[in-house]
Amino acid sequence: MTTARFDTLLVANRGEIACRVMRTARRMGLRTVAVYSDADANARHVREADEAVRIGPAAARDSYLNIEAVVEAARRSGAGAIHPGYGFLSENGAFVEALDAAGIVFVGPPAAAIAAMGDKSAAKARMANAGVPLVPGYHGHDQDDVLLRREADKIGYPVLLKASAGGGGKGMRVVESSADFQAALDSCRRESRAAFGDDRMLIEKYLIQPRHVEVQVFCDRHGNGVYLFERDCSVQRRHQKVLEEAPAPGMTAELRREMGDAAVRAAQEIGYVGAGTVEFLLDASGAFYFMEMNTRLQVEHPVTEMITGQDLVEWQLRVAMGEALPCTQDELTISGHSFEARLYAEDPDQDFLPATGTLARFAMDLEGAGLDPQRVRLDSGVESGDVVSMHYDPMLAKLIAHGDDRDQALATLNRALAALDVQGVVTNRAFLQRLATHPAFKAAELDTRFIERHHATLFAATPCSIDEYASAALIALDQLGRERESDSPWDRHDGFRLNAPHGIRIALCDRQDEASAVVVEGTRESDADPWCLTIGSETLTASLQPLEGDAVAITLDGHRRRLQARLVGEGERHIIVMVDPAGETRLLWRRIDAIDHGHHEVESTLTAPMHGIVVALLVEPSQPVEKGMPLMVMEAMKMEHTLTAPADGQVASFHFAAGDTVGQGDVLLEFTPSG
Repeated sequence: MTTARFDTLLVANRGEIACRVMRTARRMGLRTVAVYSDADANARHVREADEAVRIGPAAARDSYLNIEAVVEAARRSGAGAIHPGYGFLSENGAFVEALDAAGIVFVGPPAAAIAAMGDKSAAKARMANAGVPLVPGYHGHDQDDVLLRREADKIGYPVLLKASAGGGGKGMRVVESSADFQAALDSCRRESRAAFGDDRMLIEKYLIQPRHVEVQVFCDRHGNGVYLFERDCSVQRRHQKVLEEAPAPGMTAELRREMGDAAVRAAQEIGYVGAGTVEFLLDASGAFYFMEMNTRLQVEHPVTEMITGQDLVEWQLRVAMGEALPCTQDELTISGHSFEARLYAEDPDQDFLPATGTLARFAMDLEGAGLDPQRVRLDSGVESGDVVSMHYDPMLAKLIAHGDDRDQALATLNRALAALDVQGVVTNRAFLQRLATHPAFKAAELDTRFIERHHATLFAATPCSIDEYASAALIALDQLGRERESDSPWDRHDGFRLNAPHGIRIALCDRQDEASAVVVEGTRESDADPWCLTIGSETLTASLQPLEGDAVAITLDGHRRRLQARLVGEGERHIIVMVDPAGETRLLWRRIDAIDHGHHEVESTLTAPMHGIVVALLVEPSQPVEKGMPLMVMEAMKMEHTLTAPADGQVASFHFAAGDTVGQGDVLLEFTPSG
């Protein structure tokens, strides 16, 4: 593994991690080089670098995973070192060897250490030798389907299927029964081959309600090793983390020391150098089991930085230059509490379906929300106007909040989420607010199936209050009136009444339940007067004051509150979005005479919900299918998505074959419902 001082750093990654690494590198006086694919030619990380080199077309395998192209980019730019970020080539031993051969410093561990932990089956044996406790499972080389199923049956269901070479939730499934095993195995292998070029699997007993607690470790080339405490990453969807925090709630000093010491032993067992994370499953009794080691910087490293005051990327760069660790174990302390929320371009209400598009707005008003910039950090790889592509992971940014204790940090996170204004692309921001305000999360009742256990409350439709309906009506009337759009109520004359104030009647309803509309009538004498809003038997005096950006102040009967508000949509259909620290409210606005109370017939076509690639067709044309039966599999943003039958019937014809690329909204198949 090459070691040397360097003055130019190439970041072999994209998005928020590339921007974050370059931020520290610039502060240390290093020149920064970005690499980019055709899809990222105008991306933020390219704009922020001192220099940027094209490395190939949009597909990751032809650009960010192309070792030869990345090494050549380093040669062309004169980069003496490469930071891999996370994902892509960050845990690729062949990449490290190629850099060693080229005399380029790899900011990360030796290839041998990556190999030792990259093969999860072999890693289990090494950890057993180091005295690190393990979860029961099968980690053997024999990958015969029948044998794997027999081993799963022997372990007892539920079991967790995991890609041996994987990480980040790719190639991973919980299998609840023997009958489900083969289908899950086939899907995991497809994902694993696509993501890692390796479809070997391992099987572990799936613990019912464990916590996911990981320890940040750091080692140098001088034999020193420390742990920078732990993070709780239990709240996950599809085995990918959503909310992380440090330190882990409920940790005793003794348990923290035991897990930290075990993590350092694990790292030193494989001759580790640099930043790494040892992940454990922690049960209610306090017993912990080694799960895996990520031989790279973690996505959630900022929460550790916030509670320790250390810059982990700076530590990485100094260790890569051959320096000793900046601190000893005794010098590291915990200060306060920190949370990280991952902002994804996805729709939680549609089974977390990835979303693409152009970010019409991406901003956060810290000052307006009364937030301390020393307590809130937004690590993003996008800005207003950027395009969210189907080719890469859907994470847009990470929102990190710090407080003196857990309650204060969580309150700060909620205010920051409310201040985050993202338009043009569907995101999980509202879902993050529901998670962070959930009573069980606030009480730190955490486990890896948190979202599943609380699905009913996290995804339940929340009835709107009179105040929310009034606020939404006021926003719609005010904004449409000011813009004088062609479909504005102000351009119509059907609200005119003789000897009475001009009145407008609108209907507001949940997007999922348009038949349950609430009628709001707004009247006022003149533009200078407040509105009089009537909702059923309730009457309120209302006014709106525009603030900076999309912030507004709503006053209802003398009660004033601040929120982010916007109106999206076209024609007669507008969605009013209102956000404050209590959460997000989305209501559909329509003209009162345009409400459709009828039932829609089953669509005769099925369209692509996102840009992606067709992976498999699961039925034959004319084959009878039942409602909910899987029809085809698509892949987008490194994840598979199954499309199901909208009703009993049959597929008349498919418009695409396996391997075809499709765009969002493309008609995938013709469907004929029964009867």
